Amino acid sequence: MQAIRRLVCPLGIFRENEVTTMSRSSLLLRVALMLFAALLTAPVLRGQAADQRERQAVVVVRVHPEATLTVDGKETRQTGERRRFVSPPLEPGKKYTYTFVAEWMPRNNYETYKVTRKVTVEAGKTVEIDMSEADLKKGDILFIRFVPTPPEVIDAMMKLAKVGEDDVVYDLGCGDGSLVIAAVKQFHAKRGVGIDLDPQRIREAKAKAKEAGVEDKVEFRQGNVLEVDDIAKATVVMLYMSDEMNQKLMPILQKQLKPGARIVSHRFTMGGWQPDKTVTVDLPQEDIPEEKL
Repeated sequence: MQAIRRLVCPLGIFRENEVTTMSRSSLLLRVALMLFAALLTAPVLRGQAADQRERQAVVVVRVHPEATLTVDGKETRQTGERRRFVSPPLEPGKKYTYTFVAEWMPRNNYETYKVTRKVTVEAGKTVEIDMSEADLKKGDILFIRFVPTPPEVIDAMMKLAKVGEDDVVYDLGCGDGSLVIAAVKQFHAKRGVGIDLDPQRIREAKAKAKEAGVEDKVEFRQGNVLEVDDIAKATVVMLYMSDEMNQKLMPILQKQLKPGARIVSHRFTMGGWQPDKTVTVDLPQEDIPEEKL
């Protein structure tokens, strides 16, 4: 019986060891299989990422460093002169269009530029566009901030131009229409025309003309002053814009105005075109309220 126990015990021990060894082998096998699967998955993921990049379009935009930039009406977060945008995966061979709009205000605080570009892209291609400068011939917009002209300055401008009953007065960038209304009401000009890009200002000008009783002698219309097609009718042109806008207007006025026409610019120059006469207007100082310390 004792010998049998010896035989059984070693047998039992052998089988236990065998089972244990098999379990470890299975564990090692599973680990090996998992590792092998991971090694197989990595190239697949890299391939998927590469395929996604090939289906994306890239747009690199050069803009004014202080510009806000929107894409299809959504404001973007990037800043600086060069900005990079990546599309979602696109269908190969198909063209897609995005609308980029950049707006910025130069440090003179009088102007706001708005540059719009429609950009056509394709999967896997990079497009670079330059929106750093406005091209008014391409439909870009230059807004001039409205600043009311003081009555003393209006009076001086009319007298400097010697506005009279035979004159047709154009105010380019007319704002609320004060100059045009004064020309026909106080200085008896034959007719007055005001043009402004802002529809709200045009509505204000028309209301003021009606209130002043001169709506039959004036015309106010919304439009780009660089695209006025009847400026040749003017005998007097009034300007309160900016140095840059005046320089853009200069060749248009030189080409289209008739001999004897007069141009009066408040505050801003006409580039290399020297004025025949310059006057300075002293304005009364506004009363500043005092506060006790």
